[in-house]
Amino acid sequence: MRYRLDVVATSVVDVVEHAGGWLFDRAVAGWDVSVLVAEISDARPLRILGAELVDLHQVLSAHGQGRRPHALAIAGDVCCRDSRAHRGVVSALRDGGVEVVVWGDDWSSPPEHRVDPVVHRLSVAARAFKAQALTAARLPADSVAATEVFRSGVSMFPPIGADLSPVG
Repeated sequence: MRYRLDVVATSVVDVVEHAGGWLFDRAVAGWDVSVLVAEISDARPLRILGAELVDLHQVLSAHGQGRRPHALAIAGDVCCRDSRAHRGVVSALRDGGVEVVVWGDDWSSPPEHRVDPVVHRLSVAARAFKAQALTAARLPADSVAATEVFRSGVSMFPPIGADLSPVG
C-alpha cells in the first residue's frame, strides 16, 4: 500500500511556490500525491513534481467521499475562505491518524489542536525539479530556497524519511 497525500490550494502556482519541493520529495519517496485546486489550469508544473491535478470543487461537493489520505496539506487561505475545507482540516486534526500540514499565515489552528512550525529541507533533486515546475508555471526560478516552512499537526505515524523536522 502506498501512502497518499492530498494537497488543497487555490491554484497550481500557489502549490508549486510554497510546497513544490516537499511534494516532489514525497512523490519520489513513493507517495501518491494529488493536488486539489479551485482554479483548474495547466497541470504540467504538478506533473514535473510527480503530482496529479484534481478539481477541488468536485471533491468538496462529494464531501470528500472516497478520499482518505495519510497526509493533508492545505493553504491557510483556503481554510479561511471555504468552510467545507476548514471543517475537513479540523476533522483531520481531530482524527489524529492524518498528518496535517498548513502553509501561509492566514489560518490559525483551533486551540484544542497542537500545530507546530516545521521546516522541510529540500533535497538537491527537489530544488532542481521545483525550479523546472516554477518555470513551467511562468514564475521566476532563479532562487529556489533550500527550505519550505509549514505548520504541522501532530500525527500518529512518523514522517517518511527526513521529511519534516521541528523549527528550532
